[in-house]
Amino acid sequence: MILNKSSLEDLQKGFSTAYQGGFAGVQPLRERIATTVRSTTALNKYSWLGEFPGMREWIGPRVIHNISNKTYEITNRTWEETVAVKRDDIEDDQIGIYTPIFQEFGRAVADHPDQLIFDQLVGGFSANCYDGQYFFDSDHPVLNPATGVEASVSNVQTGSGDPWFLLDTTRALKPLIFQERRKANFVSKQSLDDENVFLRNEFIYGADGRWAAGYGFWQMAFGSKATFNADNLRTAYTAMTNFKGDGGRPLGIKPTVLVVGNSNHFAARDVLMASQINGTTNTNQNLVEILHVPRLA
Repeated sequence: MILNKSSLEDLQKGFSTAYQGGFAGVQPLRERIATTVRSTTALNKYSWLGEFPGMREWIGPRVIHNISNKTYEITNRTWEETVAVKRDDIEDDQIGIYTPIFQEFGRAVADHPDQLIFDQLVGGFSANCYDGQYFFDSDHPVLNPATGVEASVSNVQTGSGDPWFLLDTTRALKPLIFQERRKANFVSKQSLDDENVFLRNEFIYGADGRWAAGYGFWQMAFGSKATFNADNLRTAYTAMTNFKGDGGRPLGIKPTVLVVGNSNHFAARDVLMASQINGTTNTNQNLVEILHVPRLA
């Protein structure tokens, strides 16, 4: 290949097309459990997470709920991936060997937000949410305004197994938050007078973006490291449906999705998909939808 402005533009278009093809081939799983929030600044503050909305009968003056002073912040982070292509390979018409690499490049960039969200989910056993407690914890404080006393509420099962999660994904705010400041952008440095070409005899291509992950309402999620079986599933499910807000108001939580990794996948299918178990009607059949996430253990 003769390297000139026209051929290099064609090269960039070819690599970009391969990148976009790989990017478009990813079907994100995060959209099932995370709400995407568009960000316009370095970080977003979610003070309103301290108030779970609800109606009351209007008797006397309105009861004004102040936004919580427990500010929960999600700070955007910048991400990048960069690859180098040898100039000699392009001159020798070895473009084809790089096409699959750029397809995988695009796939990796598109998949990264999923990786971030599911890492966040698993990390919920040791990472704080808006109330200052771990997202999955045994002592989330819930206030009774009439007495001023806080009760501790649990959304976790302890154990030593691989984690599984029950989620209510029907609300406007899903259990997790994907905060997007800038979408991924494909860029190149392939002009013959670019420093990288002059010094290292290589063209450089990269992608970068800004985003972050965080937690929504803990009440919409339940995390367990107990053995996955019908009894533990029912215990977790019942706990979520009994969640109440400040003042003892039932929140009407109903789990819809079970997130499992590879180790619990078939156990989940046995419990939730069989019409009968040992000749007895399986009353857990289709209780919730199974979301198998292969990246999880």
